[in-house]
Amino acid sequence: MDDECIHGLEGQLCALCFPKAAIEPATPVKKTRAPKLSSLRDPLPTAATPAARTARPVRFAGAPRPVRAEPLSADNVDEQRVYHLTHISNLAAILHDGRLLANEALTTRPTVDISTPATRDVRREARVAGDGRGVAEYVPFFLSPNATVWENLRAEAADPRLALNAHGSEAFDFVMLVSTVKKIYDGLAALPATDADPTEDETALIPTVIAVTNGDAADELTRFGATPATAERMLQTLRAEADGAMLLEAELLVPDAFPIEWITLIGVSNDNVRETVRGILKSSSFKPKVAVYPPWFHSSADAQ
Repeated sequence: MDDECIHGLEGQLCALCFPKAAIEPATPVKKTRAPKLSSLRDPLPTAATPAARTARPVRFAGAPRPVRAEPLSADNVDEQRVYHLTHISNLAAILHDGRLLANEALTTRPTVDISTPATRDVRREARVAGDGRGVAEYVPFFLSPNATVWENLRAEAADPRLALNAHGSEAFDFVMLVSTVKKIYDGLAALPATDADPTEDETALIPTVIAVTNGDAADELTRFGATPATAERMLQTLRAEADGAMLLEAELLVPDAFPIEWITLIGVSNDNVRETVRGILKSSSFKPKVAVYPPWFHSSADAQ
């Protein structure tokens, strides 16, 4: 795989990190003729002579006014990758369910749970601004393969959000389930509509949408984008940040469940883990690309 930018895109696919050089059209040079004098007494034009005013285009009565084209954003947030981290021992159960489930929807805890019970309680109480639902009712994703909580786990650094049994695992014991914003939106749009229960409420149900945060979703100071418009603006703001620091803290939240078919790639640390993952996938109809990408599984300290 090629080098990635801070937004998780490969090989100069990001218009922000690798902007295309603007091609300026060549301006034709017009030849100027010497002014024709009516007599030898006419003065030659000088710098002090006022230039002739450029004639304005004539607009006929009733003709429509010209419309100025609005500049289009060069940032295509649809191609933003999102990452869900899980221990390899959890992968078979995820495949069996056919989806990633929000914490509140789980009937049994994962074999290896990354979050502490206290972290789960805090996320259960925290509300998604503009939605009112608990953060724990959403499936969480990182917006960078170097997200801070993952960096702390792979560097074995202290982090109150991380469970001890997760700290006892090596970084190569984890796999990264990868999708894109476009894949999620296309998947949500294809879901069958759910009718409201007429016995309870005649109000139409709110469409299912994702939420994007600029930090830990359970932090009281975190801001949310929980509508299609505000979520897109939040993504644009995060991606436009020069050093990408907020992108390492941010989350993308998908309500309730995330079908496994929306996963486009499984990232692993080495060839041995890839073969193990392929063995787990043999019993499933789901056949995503399994790619070895070591940088995702090494801490920043290892690179120094």
